[in-house]
Amino acid sequence: MRPLALPSPLPGLGLAMGITVTTLSLVVLLPIGALLLRGAAIGPAEILALLGRDRVQAALILSFRAALVAAAFNLVFGLALAWVLARYRFPGRRLVDAAVDLPFALPTAVAGIALTALYAPNGAFGRLLEPLGIKVAYSEAGIWIALIFVGLPFVVRSVQPVIEEIDREVEEASATLGASRARTFLRVILPMLVPALLTGFALALARSVGEYGSVIFIAGNLPMATEIAPLLIVIRLEEFDYDGAVAIALAMLGISFALLLAINLVQIWSRRRMGAV
Repeated sequence: MRPLALPSPLPGLGLAMGITVTTLSLVVLLPIGALLLRGAAIGPAEILALLGRDRVQAALILSFRAALVAAAFNLVFGLALAWVLARYRFPGRRLVDAAVDLPFALPTAVAGIALTALYAPNGAFGRLLEPLGIKVAYSEAGIWIALIFVGLPFVVRSVQPVIEEIDREVEEASATLGASRARTFLRVILPMLVPALLTGFALALARSVGEYGSVIFIAGNLPMATEIAPLLIVIRLEEFDYDGAVAIALAMLGISFALLLAINLVQIWSRRRMGAV
């Protein structure tokens, strides 16, 4: 006699698929679809003309350049922090581990105000850096600091569980074969971490590209210098220039999609390469 199958605690395929499609449509597909429809109504020629303005190009280049710099920094520093949290026990470890998630809970505007207070010329850190000729607040460096702050948890939380799953015997076996610590990390440990690192990098990059609240206070918002693309979209909306705002949003959507697609392709390639090995 065939045993009875236990009922699933989750809803069936039809209900689950309906909930998933409805939620995805309301949250993601419909807003993007509305943006694309408005862009189609404007026309490619007009969109290119709007994007050809020097102020728009400067804002787009600054946003993506700063996002890439911040994500690259978080890739290295986030890996080091995740390694320390996963492999070592020290006083205050739980406090440091909890502090990593602080950017998730802290309102971005509060983070921006706090960073500005610290790195302004009369701030605690700014007054120490000013005699050295280093200006952080109201410069591109301030944008980097803000984006590093909001993007760090994505890399740490993506890599930390993978490090915890790596057996220490793998490192010991590599050491017994005569490999140095650097060679063990580069040839044994790092390939295992590449997919997680790319995931964290992609998440940090996506968050940094669209970040607004923590940047506008410390950036200074000078046109052609420290004005980011999300702020320029808000300015265009306040000026009732909806076509200009849509053009910038479409450009950010296209560039972000291309970057994330490239990162995902590299991630798929690395996983297949690891599987083949």
